[in-house]
Amino acid sequence: MADPIEKAKETAARKAVEDHFDPAARYIGIGSGSTIVFVVQAIKDRNEDLSRIRFVPTGYQSRQVIVKAGLQPIHFDSLPSGVLLDVAFDGADEVDEDLNCIKGGGACLYQEKLVATHARKFICVADQRKLQSRLLSKWDRIPIEVEPLAAHSVLERLAALGSQEAAIRSGAIEKSGPIKTDQDNFIVDAKFKHPLLPTPTEAEGDVQGAKEDRQWAVETLAKEIKQIEGVLSVGLFCGENGLEAEKAGKSAGGQKPVAAYFGMENGSVVIRKAGETDVVVNKQGEEKTKDSLQR
Repeated sequence: MADPIEKAKETAARKAVEDHFDPAARYIGIGSGSTIVFVVQAIKDRNEDLSRIRFVPTGYQSRQVIVKAGLQPIHFDSLPSGVLLDVAFDGADEVDEDLNCIKGGGACLYQEKLVATHARKFICVADQRKLQSRLLSKWDRIPIEVEPLAAHSVLERLAALGSQEAAIRSGAIEKSGPIKTDQDNFIVDAKFKHPLLPTPTEAEGDVQGAKEDRQWAVETLAKEIKQIEGVLSVGLFCGENGLEAEKAGKSAGGQKPVAAYFGMENGSVVIRKAGETDVVVNKQGEEKTKDSLQR
């Protein structure tokens, strides 16, 4: 019998590709992790002419998935100047009600953010475990890509921001030392006591309390961590999405997904879009809002 979580990932991937893959696209970003294997297979299974499309991976693993599927990869730094990816598909460790994401659990953080911020639209694909109202609800840490020489000073600064157990991520075999990213950097995992506020409000403010009792808004905390010397990338994808950045006249910069697809164990898919009520698509392809299902 198929693993229900893996089946849920596949269902979400196929729906996301059905809605957002365009055979006329020129460049498509392909993220990292187990869910992305299903995205690539769904693209392959469409039996379109894919020969003109170049697929931009976020790391070694995703490049191998692209190559194995018979698709044509291209390094990010080989993209023509000023060109945005038509779409980028990637997973997430957790997604909140405002489509802020935690990413970097697979240690491909910097390249994932590089691809997401250079895509017209980032489409997140995940399973039901990643669907939360606030970040740090189930996934308990924020991955941060750090230059190794600065790792210990970064840990000190994170403690000053209220992180309770910030630590350099180690490999499966302890004697092999810290995990290294494709850029030869370390990943620091920072835990905070409270779930993050999707957006700061006048009532709650950006920060409440002192040190370990602080409650942060997502974007405020992301900015604070990014200012620490030695931090290359923060595993909080927040702020604008690609469509918003493009509308504002920016050449790049959107981090958040424009939509997130969550496969459920019952075979349905929950679709979350910015500013909209979640939609549930059942196995028959019928769409209903979550509000209508709850009535």
